[in-house]
Amino acid sequence: MSDAAQQTQDGQEREQVSDEERRAQRRARRIAACRGADRALARLGFLGTLRERLALLDAASDVYDLDETSDIYGDGIVEALEKKVAGLLGTEAAAFFPTGTMAQQVALRCWAGRTGSPAVALHGLAHPELQERNAFSQVSGLRPLRITSEPRLPTADEVRDFDEPFGALMLELPLRDAGFVLPPWEELVAVVEAARERDAVVHFDGARLWESTVHFGRPLEEIAGLADSVYVSFYKSLESYGGAALAGPKTLIEEAKAWRHRYGGTVFQQFPTALSALVGLERELPRLPEYVAHARVVADALREGFAAAGVPWARVYPEVPHTHDFQVWLPYDVDAVSEAAIRQTEETRTVLFANSWDEKGPGLAATEVYVRASGLEWTPDDVKSAVADFVSRLTAADGG
Repeated sequence: MSDAAQQTQDGQEREQVSDEERRAQRRARRIAACRGADRALARLGFLGTLRERLALLDAASDVYDLDETSDIYGDGIVEALEKKVAGLLGTEAAAFFPTGTMAQQVALRCWAGRTGSPAVALHGLAHPELQERNAFSQVSGLRPLRITSEPRLPTADEVRDFDEPFGALMLELPLRDAGFVLPPWEELVAVVEAARERDAVVHFDGARLWESTVHFGRPLEEIAGLADSVYVSFYKSLESYGGAALAGPKTLIEEAKAWRHRYGGTVFQQFPTALSALVGLERELPRLPEYVAHARVVADALREGFAAAGVPWARVYPEVPHTHDFQVWLPYDVDAVSEAAIRQTEETRTVLFANSWDEKGPGLAATEVYVRASGLEWTPDDVKSAVADFVSRLTAADGG
C-alpha cells in the first residue's frame, strides 16, 4: 500500500472511531438526562439502578408464595410461570427460556424436524434477520426466506404465491422495525390460512404480542390460537428482568425443553427473573390497553404540535398507533434532532424524545416513542407545549 493510500485509510479509521465515540457520548448524555428528568412519556425499568431494579421484587409476595422452595433447573416457580403463560395464551403448554433468540431458534428447528423443511418464511425486517447475527443459519441449520421487506406484514397473496417452498411461516406481531405495525384481524387470519394451504406451520414472534389486543379487538388466547406456536417476551412490555416463553402443543414444548437443555438454556436457578415476570403479568399486563389508548392521544397531539410549530413535514407512524409504541419522522439531520432532544431534557427536565434517532435518508430522521404509566399524566396540551419547545431549539440550531 502506498503512503498516500495508508494515510487515507488511517484518516478514515480515525474518523470512524471519532463517530463511534461521539455516538457513545451522546447516548450516555441522553440516558443521564432521562434519568434525571421530572417528566417522561415512559420510564423504562432496565435503565434504573440496581436498587431500583431490585425494588421490583417488593411485590413478589403478592404473586407467589415466598415460603416455597426455590427452583432448580426449571421446576417450582419456573413451572408456575409456564403454567400461567399457557393459560393466558390458551395453549396446552409453555416453556420458559432465558432469551427470545433461543426460544425461537428452538421452536423453528423443532418445526423443521416435523415438517421436513428447514426453510422459514419471514419478513425482511424481522428480528432474527436484523439483530441476531444470522443465528438461524449459523446455529440452527435453518434457511430464512424473505417474503417481503415492505414496512408492513406480508399479505396472504405474498404467502400463497411465494416462489419457494417453506415449512414454517414466522410472523412478528407487531413488526417493530416497520413502526410496531399490525395487520387488520381479517388480513392476519387470511395470511395464516394461506400458509396452511401450503402445508406450512405458523409461528408468531410475539415479543410484544401482549399489547396487540386493542388493535385486533380480540383476547390474547384468540390471537395466539391462530398460530401453531407463539413466543412472548417478559421484559419488552412487562418490565421484568428478562426471559421469554414458548407456548404451543404439549408435544412440541416437551421437545423444545430437550433442545433448551442442549442450547444451555436450562439455567440452575431462575427465580429472580421468574418472579419479576409474574409481577409484570400481574401489574403491567392489565394496564397495556390503557397505555395503547393514551399513545393514540399522544400521537394526535404530536402531529398537531408539529403542524402548529411550522415544521414543513413531520410524520407520526402509524397515524393511529397499533400499540403503545410508534415512530416519529422529521425532516432534519440526525445530529440536529438528537442534540435538540437531549438539550431539551437536560434544560427542562422533561423528556419528549427519550430514544435514539436513526437516519432514514438525507435530512430525514426517525425515532421511537414509547408511552407507559408515566405518560398517562401528559395531557394533549402538555405534549404540544413540549413539541413547541423542542422545535424552537431545533430551528435555532438549524439557523431557522
